[in-house]
Amino acid sequence: MARIVMFWLLQFVWMLSLCCSAFNSQDYTDALAKSILFFEGQRSGKLPSNQRLAWRGDSALSDGTPEHVDLVGGYYDAGDNVKFGLPMAFTTTMLAWSVIEFGSAMQGEIQNARAAIRWSTDYLLKAATATPGTLYVQVGDPNVDHKCWERPEDMDTARNVYKVSTKNPGSDVAAEMSAALAAGSIAFKDSDPSYSSKLLQTAMKVFDFADKYRGSYSDSLGSVVCPFYCSYSGYHDELLWGASWLHKASQNHSYLAYIQSNGHTLGADDDDFSFSWDDKRVGTKILLSKNFLDTNAEQFQLYKIHSDNFICSLIPGSSGLQAQYTAGGLLYKATESNLQYVTSTAFLLLTYAKYLKSDTGNVHCGTSTFTRDNLISLAKKQVDYVLGENPNKMSYMVGFGKRYPEHVHHRGSSLPSKRAHADPIACNDGFRFLYSGLPNPNILVGAILGGPDNRDSFADDRNNYQQSEPATYINAPFVGALAFFAGAPATPISH
Repeated sequence: MARIVMFWLLQFVWMLSLCCSAFNSQDYTDALAKSILFFEGQRSGKLPSNQRLAWRGDSALSDGTPEHVDLVGGYYDAGDNVKFGLPMAFTTTMLAWSVIEFGSAMQGEIQNARAAIRWSTDYLLKAATATPGTLYVQVGDPNVDHKCWERPEDMDTARNVYKVSTKNPGSDVAAEMSAALAAGSIAFKDSDPSYSSKLLQTAMKVFDFADKYRGSYSDSLGSVVCPFYCSYSGYHDELLWGASWLHKASQNHSYLAYIQSNGHTLGADDDDFSFSWDDKRVGTKILLSKNFLDTNAEQFQLYKIHSDNFICSLIPGSSGLQAQYTAGGLLYKATESNLQYVTSTAFLLLTYAKYLKSDTGNVHCGTSTFTRDNLISLAKKQVDYVLGENPNKMSYMVGFGKRYPEHVHHRGSSLPSKRAHADPIACNDGFRFLYSGLPNPNILVGAILGGPDNRDSFADDRNNYQQSEPATYINAPFVGALAFFAGAPATPISH
C-alpha cells in the first residue's frame, strides 16, 4: 500500500513540476547560449576574429612540433592546459548528438553550436590523419602541467605529444575519436556536405584502426593518462559505441553486421547505470534502441530492454531504482565532478523520451508504468537544480542567474588576462592566484562546475577542484538538454 501511495505522490509531483517551473523558455535559451559560449574559453590555438570571450588569447601555437606534425587547436579539457584526447573526443560526440537531436530547438545558437563542434573536429582530423598508422591522442604532460598555475597564453612547460599506434594500441580513444567524427558528420550533413563526407570517411578509417589493433590506451601510455583519464571501463564499450555511430552516420550494412556479430562480447548484454567520458554502454543502448522503436527491428530489441532498465534505475518509485538522490533532489554518483553524471543522464532521459514518441511512449518497471512525461520531468528537475533551483539557491553555471560560483578552479579564468597584465606570469608565480580569496577576474561564462556534495553543500573554493572545476564533458550533454527545454522537442537532422 505504501508503495502505491508513494507512486501516485511522485506522479503528482512530476506533473506539478511540468506545469510550474522556476525557469521559462527565455531562461533556458539564455542558459543554452552560455553553455555553448563556455567552449570559447577552452579553446587552444589561434583564436578567430569573432572570439567572444575576449580575455582569452592565442595559445599553444607550436603543438605537435616534437613529432613534426600540426596539432594546433582543440580544447583544454578543464581547468588545466592539457589536451586530453579521450574526453575531448567524447565532448565532441556529445555536442554533435545534442545538435542531431535538438538542433532545431537551438534557433539562433545553432551556428555557435556547430562552431563548437568544428573547433574540435578540425583538430581530431589532424590528429587522425597526420601520420599513417598513428593517432595523436594527447598534447601536454599532466604531471608537469599540474605543477604550474599559469595562463595558457604563457605556457612554458614542454608540450609533449602522445600517440597510439599499431604497436602501442588505444582502441578506446581511437573508437571514441571515430564516434566523434561520425556524429560530427551527421551534424554537418545539411550545412556542409563536403566537410561531413570528410569526417565520415576519416571516422571509418579510425574505427578500422581501433578494431584491428586492439588494446587500451591506458596500457600504452601509462602515467600520462592515468589516473587523469584512465580507461577504467576498457575499450569494448567504445568499439560498440563507435560502430553504432558509424551505422547511424553511414547506413552501411557492414556496421550493422559488426554490431550483431560483436555486440554480445562488447557489452550488449550488460546493464550499466552511468554514462561518462569513460563508460559508453548506456549511451550506446539508448542510441541503438531507436532502431527498435522506429522499425520494430528484432535485432535491436535487446538495446530497448536495457535502455528501459537504465530508466527504471533512475525513477523514484520504480522497483528497479538504484540511483541515489540528495535531499535537494540531485542525482548523486561521485564526490568528484558529480555534475558530469547529472548532465549526461538528463540528456539521455530527454533523448529516450523523444525516441519513445514512435513507440507506446511508456517504460515498464515491474508493475509500474512511466510515461515520456515522467522522463522529461525527472530530467527537468536535474537541469533546474543545476541552474539554481536547489537548497543553496545557487546556479552551478557560471554567469547564469543572480548567484553563481566566483572562485572557479581554472587557470585562465583565475589569473589576470594578458590585456590586464601583459607581462608573463611564470609557472610558480601563478599559485598566489590559486590560493587568493578574491573572485576570478575573468568570468568563464557558461561553465558548469563539479557541483555540490551528497548533502547539497558546495564550497565556493578555487582549491577544491572536486567541486569547483569545470570540464567540457560536463557542458556538452547539457547543451542538448537546455535546447530541449528552450523550445519544442526537435526533429533530428536527416541522415
